[in-house]
Amino acid sequence: MVGTLVARTAETPTAMTLEIDVPGWRGALAGQHVDVRLTAEDGYSTQRSYSLASAGTMGLPGVPPDPAAHGSRIALTVQVVDGGEVSPYLTEDLQVGDQIELRGPVGHWFVWQPADPHPVQLIGGGSGLVPLMSMLRTRRLAGSRAPFRLVVSVRTPADAIYADELEALGGDVEITRVWTRRAPESWTGPVGRIDAALLEAACFPPDERAHVFVCGPTPFVEAVADTLVDLGHDPERIRTERFGPTGP
Repeated sequence: MVGTLVARTAETPTAMTLEIDVPGWRGALAGQHVDVRLTAEDGYSTQRSYSLASAGTMGLPGVPPDPAAHGSRIALTVQVVDGGEVSPYLTEDLQVGDQIELRGPVGHWFVWQPADPHPVQLIGGGSGLVPLMSMLRTRRLAGSRAPFRLVVSVRTPADAIYADELEALGGDVEITRVWTRRAPESWTGPVGRIDAALLEAACFPPDERAHVFVCGPTPFVEAVADTLVDLGHDPERIRTERFGPTGP
């Protein structure tokens, strides 16, 4: 598929949301990703996977297209990776009107289906929030009343993507913020990494058998998943997605 960049929105100094018009796009499931391929004039090509930030519309009969995605549009939020080949180009060089090669949607493991009424626990580290935001947007679009909770960990307020949108969701979704390096001036809670005490307090209890989705850097995901199991959560109900070494 070939898409055309139609809008760029800076989320933080190092993260950019790209809205891409993809003719013939048939929708996706919440949590899926696309592969982005870049090809240089000399024929060299490289490919990276990016989670969809836009709501998943696949399998939602009678539901109008996501207003934020404008039907054939998808949204990718790209975090710049120091020394990366693809993320600096996407966030700094790709301009409105430019075309980009895509493949997808990809993945059927790390997905949430709005027809499922079970509680959903989302835990994201850094830009691991992106596919979880797709799930939150899909829930809103589908009119689902499945209980949702979100734990999101970032280094500092300047690194917090989707800050305003999450603030608006606060009355409907229980959100726990974790600041690992520096908190806002008004913050009265602790500053540091997610630990067992925080997860026990912020997450659905194990006996509620929530679906748990954890996304972020590999060390973050492994630590959170292991701690959840230690707290009594069923490993079969914990789904994880991880990326690179950088994170909160």
